[in-house]
Amino acid sequence: MTSTLGANETAPADHAGRETVIAVNELTCTYGSGKNTYTAVDGSTFTVHRGEVYGLLGTNGAGKTSTLELLEGLAEPTSGTVSVLGRNPVTDRAELRPELGIMLQSGGLPSQLTVAETMRMWHGTCSTPRDIDVVLGEVGLNHRTDVKVGSLSGGEQRRLDLACALLGDPSVIFLDEPTTGLDPESRHNVWELLRGLKDRGVTMILTTHYLEEAEVLADRIAIMHRGRFAVEGTLPELIADAGSVIRFELDHNYPPLPELPGTSLTRDGRRVEITTSRLQADTRRILNWAAEHDLHLTAFAARPASLETVFLDIAGADAQSL
Repeated sequence: MTSTLGANETAPADHAGRETVIAVNELTCTYGSGKNTYTAVDGSTFTVHRGEVYGLLGTNGAGKTSTLELLEGLAEPTSGTVSVLGRNPVTDRAELRPELGIMLQSGGLPSQLTVAETMRMWHGTCSTPRDIDVVLGEVGLNHRTDVKVGSLSGGEQRRLDLACALLGDPSVIFLDEPTTGLDPESRHNVWELLRGLKDRGVTMILTTHYLEEAEVLADRIAIMHRGRFAVEGTLPELIADAGSVIRFELDHNYPPLPELPGTSLTRDGRRVEITTSRLQADTRRILNWAAEHDLHLTAFAARPASLETVFLDIAGADAQSL
């Protein structure tokens, strides 16, 4: 891969010595004016390091896509700064473009071109293009080269969008909902492909509606809510303070539950839900209590804290739009 940094330039590094590829400081983006002003991104600050997959989550309208557009240089911030590989993605777009792979939420490729024609067209726009057949093989489309884009399934079109993003051998890739419309097998194949890119040192910004996708791929995750970063960190850091849940159903008449200090209890008819930070110990106490009283717990589940737990706690009612 080529580098857009000059001979005497180096990308900044953090205190741990990791190269900072993307640096964002107090980034703000607003639309409209006066009473009609809408703030899509509100003072975001974060960094992304070489070879890192950074997951950007949030409900629809939280500011994910607007943030990506600012990082990609497709829009200019209202205030704040963005640096990609030490350069401004708007004013230095020509120098940065060979390093970037961009997979938009909707590719908009010409529907009347075949897959092969589309790739040849894209190939001509790249400074250091890879072999077309190799890239199509990576995304599982090498058997569809003669098919028109408009005749591809939605999932196949997303894989073609990904192929175009990978064709220029980028060192930084922006992935906006990369596996939307893919069947489970194709989704897992794309995950393996992205893991391979990460192993080669490629840096990725990933937005996705699939929380499992972020859990599998992302080194760090930020959750946006109403234009702001609500939380940011590794998956273990994000779920450390989230509550695990024990659920079961019982007849209306049952003996008092055992004392479970530090838990939150919710009853809804026959359904009982307990939120706890001590899942194993409290699950054992509930099961022992049921055995002592010869009770049958139907629909029993003990679920550890997850990214979904964190997301729903932050998003609240907005989570319905996920």
